[in-house]
Amino acid sequence: MANVPMLDLTTRGSVLKMPILGYGTWQGLAGELETALNVALEVGYRHIDTAHAYENEKVIGDVLKQWINSGKLKREDIFIVTKLPPGGMYPEGVKKYLRRSLDLLQLDYVDLYLVHTPFAFNDVEGDLHPHKPDGKMDIVMETDHLAIWKAMEEQFEAGLAKSIGISNFNISQIQRILDNAKIKPCSLQIELHAYHQQNELVDFCKKNSIVVTAYSPLGNPGLSVLMHKFGKEIELPNILKNETVVALSKKYNKTPAQILLRHTVQRGICVIPKSINPQRVKENIDIFDFQLDNGDMAAMNALNQDARFLDFSIFEGIKDHPEYPFPELR
Repeated sequence: MANVPMLDLTTRGSVLKMPILGYGTWQGLAGELETALNVALEVGYRHIDTAHAYENEKVIGDVLKQWINSGKLKREDIFIVTKLPPGGMYPEGVKKYLRRSLDLLQLDYVDLYLVHTPFAFNDVEGDLHPHKPDGKMDIVMETDHLAIWKAMEEQFEAGLAKSIGISNFNISQIQRILDNAKIKPCSLQIELHAYHQQNELVDFCKKNSIVVTAYSPLGNPGLSVLMHKFGKEIELPNILKNETVVALSKKYNKTPAQILLRHTVQRGICVIPKSINPQRVKENIDIFDFQLDNGDMAAMNALNQDARFLDFSIFEGIKDHPEYPFPELR
């Protein structure tokens, strides 16, 4: 099994160890996710990332229960991340949805609980992505981040989350929480890849002892499919075919995906690649037996284009929300 290095999540002086590479489950469907997750656990993944909005926590919980009940895995061996959905962005919703996630995951606690987005939807039972009659998202325009964060702190105090953090927040939104929090967020999950390296935000997080996790670290090849489902057609650049990435894959005898993942972890950033292909699942964790030299790191750093792929425009009307995290894209 792969020997995955750990990152330190610090909360009130105590340290929680998080594997620097995890298994991402966004868009993972029941049958294929079950198979891929079993492969992931067999080859050494011990960090699993999900969210209530992914609607796959039950599948993950069933697999984990089988592994734990069989004695192949102890609860403390696995690091589980899930997230508060946009429909739960009110103080009572934090408690409601964390407990719902725990029931589905069949766990007593999660290792890291994140606020999934800085914007909010109305809480419509049975509909995680509610729409209004005009086709736009049913958005809650007033979102009290400080009240929500206080509720997150209460879940930490209750022992239901071993650590708490945020996802998709920008610097000003994070600073607002830092200025008012009793328990500061220890982790931020964001879109980050070679074409969108988020240097300013990463530097800000490092200065504030916030560990960064990169979702879509390979550029999210599946995003075009998702956008199509929402009635939007886009073409995204394929980072895996970038000339520099391909050349380095040949130099190090690694796949382009392994070069991209290695570049990000060498920056001290956690990665959570998602694949349902068993071979790619195995390849994605096989990145700890080599290191990019300084010149090659510089070449990879030079690929940055500040090219954001996921701007949440799949949610019609979201750019009108006052907490839309990317005001430059309005």
